[in-house]
Amino acid sequence: MMEKDLQLNMDAYLPLRDVVFQTLRSAILRGDLKPGERLMELQLASKLGVSRTPIREAIRMLEQEGLAITIPRRGAEVAKMTEKDMGDTLQIRRALEELAVVLVCDKITEEDVAELRAAMKHFEEMTKQDNVVDLAKADVALHETVYRIADNPKLVQLLGDIREQMFRYRAEYLKDRSIYPILIQEHRDMVDALEKRNKDLVVKITMKHLYNQEEGMKRIIRQQQ
Repeated sequence: MMEKDLQLNMDAYLPLRDVVFQTLRSAILRGDLKPGERLMELQLASKLGVSRTPIREAIRMLEQEGLAITIPRRGAEVAKMTEKDMGDTLQIRRALEELAVVLVCDKITEEDVAELRAAMKHFEEMTKQDNVVDLAKADVALHETVYRIADNPKLVQLLGDIREQMFRYRAEYLKDRSIYPILIQEHRDMVDALEKRNKDLVVKITMKHLYNQEEGMKRIIRQQQ
């Protein structure tokens, strides 16, 4: 733990606990902090040059995202990825995403299509970089644009909760560069179908998109066991 290259990414506009959270979150998503690795408050506080309070608060935030877990008499550690957890989360996401794209077909405008295509293009540009966390964020941004167009705040809130739980799985999935052409084509097909307001087609494309993600993640999880 003490040898990890952990450095605070200071942001004057964020509380210290959020800065610590983002630092630890990035380390977990990059794989610098491995599943099962202990998150010891005292060592982390010393390494990051902060008190134990923001460390403790950040660990609670990691637990809310499913990135950490506290075990009795052992303390906090990086949560392991499991097929069951990933499958349960994606099961809910499929139902919510289907509702979102159907709602979008009733409401989408030319301006919305332009915004979707801009987000899609940004994702495609990010596939040329070597930063899986930023690529995952670009993928999230595209889907969040769809959610915003759906214009249902309650739905957006629920999808936001699922998004946080899915982020590590998404980041792991995106480490495989061989899938990028497939993802790019799926995004293009989805936006085309939304522009045409073709509900049946966009639901079919979205479900295939999520199925491919689930199967890819299952392979990764099995390889790590």
